[in-house]
Amino acid sequence: MLSVKYRKLAIEECVLIKDMNPSQYINNAWREVDGKRQLVEINYQDSDWANGYEHHFNSLKTTILSNGEAVGAFDENNKLIGFATLNREFFGENYKYVLLDQLFISLEHRNKGIGKKLFLIIAERAKEWQADKIYICASSAEETVAFYFAIGCKETVEINKKLYENDPRDFQLEFLL
Repeated sequence: MLSVKYRKLAIEECVLIKDMNPSQYINNAWREVDGKRQLVEINYQDSDWANGYEHHFNSLKTTILSNGEAVGAFDENNKLIGFATLNREFFGENYKYVLLDQLFISLEHRNKGIGKKLFLIIAERAKEWQADKIYICASSAEETVAFYFAIGCKETVEINKKLYENDPRDFQLEFLL
């Protein structure tokens, strides 16, 4: 049985994400086809960090330096096997949203409840900040969207235009706190 410890990440620990395996095979993804969202077979092996390692490393550092929350999951050898980040800045017109900026689990540790636990820890922090909802720009991969729906996320009622335009293929979701 895998023993996992969850704790806040320090700025000097950001480099630990380089030892994670972010790869993902995507058989199906959600796409807009003839004005309707549907699953489309894309048969794609994403073997590296989407947008590159530097992007995720810098985003993690920025979250920590701007008073956001970054939580890591560590195995029994103190190796980082997953992390989640929550940005502190509120946005939204009708609700106080905070952004789940990143949630990654190393390939060999997926489907073990680590992502769910990290998400629940982050959700508790968002409640402490008195946010109403967590906003998620989920990758359009079928498994990713299914994960968020399984933990109680729904399609967002209030689209953040800037986040949407960053990648229109992302699934815009929210989690009610």
